[in-house]
Amino acid sequence: MKKSDVPQDKSSLEAGKHKELCYAVDDKGEYTTAKSSGWQPKTIALDNAIQEINERIAKAKARVLNKETSPIEYYMELHKMDIGILASYVGLFKWQVKRHFKLKKFNKLSEKTLAKYADVFEVSINQLKDIDYGN
Repeated sequence: MKKSDVPQDKSSLEAGKHKELCYAVDDKGEYTTAKSSGWQPKTIALDNAIQEINERIAKAKARVLNKETSPIEYYMELHKMDIGILASYVGLFKWQVKRHFKLKKFNKLSEKTLAKYADVFEVSINQLKDIDYGN
């Protein structure tokens, strides 16, 4: 894409007075960088992705409130993680983290294991146990 063709559409970047750095081709045909305020198709894709993430968070919260899963799943979704990432952060196997989604197993977790999850999610153990903590 030529430097003069770098999209300058309205986006959330523009609202925050930020610019995205893009690669473009200058008049000599050499690669250079150019700042873009946004590109409408990319903005639409990002908005859709954010909406999907928010829906997953809401569903996880509803499952926690209905006592169908543990708060670990909610916090995992809230922090945009998957089981593999969370398992690596807490130093456990994926199957162990998945097992901790079960409320019965979660309620029997040691303070040490709860502290690992709380550290990753940057919450206290009390906040980890109660997703409505402080609300």
